[in-house]
Amino acid sequence: MSDLIKRHDDVIAPVIAFDTTVHAVSAEGIWVTDVEGRRFADFACGIGVTNLGHNHPAVVEVAKSQLERFIHSGATWRYDSIVDAAEKLRAITPPRLEKFAFANSGAEAVEAAVKLAKYSTGRQGVIVFRGSFHGRTMGSVAYTTSNAKYRDGYHPLLPSVFVAPFPHPYRWGMTEDEAIDHCLDEIRLMFKHVVTPKNVACFLIEPVQGEGGYYPAPQRFMNAIREMADEHGILVIFDEVQTGFGRTAEWFAADHYEAKPDIMSMGKAIANGLPLSAYGGPREMIDNWPVGAHGTTFGGNPVATAAAAAVMDTMGELLPHARDLSKRAFDRLDDLKAKHPTIGDVRGLGLMIGIELVADRDTRTPDSRALEAVQRHAMENQLMFIPCGPDKNIIRFIPALVTTTEELDWAIDVIDEGLTRWEQDES
Repeated sequence: MSDLIKRHDDVIAPVIAFDTTVHAVSAEGIWVTDVEGRRFADFACGIGVTNLGHNHPAVVEVAKSQLERFIHSGATWRYDSIVDAAEKLRAITPPRLEKFAFANSGAEAVEAAVKLAKYSTGRQGVIVFRGSFHGRTMGSVAYTTSNAKYRDGYHPLLPSVFVAPFPHPYRWGMTEDEAIDHCLDEIRLMFKHVVTPKNVACFLIEPVQGEGGYYPAPQRFMNAIREMADEHGILVIFDEVQTGFGRTAEWFAADHYEAKPDIMSMGKAIANGLPLSAYGGPREMIDNWPVGAHGTTFGGNPVATAAAAAVMDTMGELLPHARDLSKRAFDRLDDLKAKHPTIGDVRGLGLMIGIELVADRDTRTPDSRALEAVQRHAMENQLMFIPCGPDKNIIRFIPALVTTTEELDWAIDVIDEGLTRWEQDES
């Protein structure tokens, strides 16, 4: 164990889980270099944050420039970078989003979005979807159902949070249409038996479930949620904290759907590594939210918002490459699925891809041991990825948008080798 790891374990709370014991000293592009000079390809992207790769020069340059001007305002002084970032957000987000505010983390942005929905409707109920991840603060953990462990020891949670099923056709052994119909029927039963629509402020939904297993919402399901919301005066919040800023090879996952949100929360890749998140909604709704009804000390920090503006200036030119990478990744991973019985399913949008590993395809039994074995093989070969799903059996395949085709192919080859070794060892 290195001296740094010993010091780390002595003073850092173990409640914060670190994925490796690598002592990183620098990073550039997709590569992280450790204290011994070894390079690792970061296919975790800082958990979906460094979509432009580490230390992108455009982001570094504007952050340095702003650091030399001033670092903090705290909502006392007006400054240009926060306005620039909001104007650029309005240009790339869905049409209902007209005004924005900033926070520090995805959980904060989600909580602010829900507060806005509750205040605007005068209702208190929130419908979330089983398998969702919306954060781990005392408010947002009530909305998070990707894994029950995140709620252990924190009950009672916020009241009037109602959990509906999200379509998981592969896990349920259903067709997509069967899964959609089941979920919609359950929501209708919820309205009949649990909470009437007039008490519901919003649907809070990830267009692609992240931590819960990388399940994209089917188009028909999203359209039906939008129709239900419009019928009953319920607002729709898209949680695009993980899906935003190029992760699905479009600006947002919303760009893949006909249904659009009333309110949206954003974070992670918005500033490519600096702590920042955002939420937005219609002008009239936000203008009717009274001054002081919500606030922040560090949200919208001048350096972070300058970086966010640079991200938005830079990322658009990478989206065509991301779409090409996505197609190649799905083609190659589908070939791997045909080759390896350990792969039960490959799904996702853009460069947000889940590779589900199973012990038996017929029963779809999750295999976390296979994932751990492939993950070890990958780290031995300088490739780093992280899992997702309640059983930790799904490879979270999220390369940066700056990944080259050659780097993508190499990473998939490493996974292929790891699966081959696992299947040989198990046979």
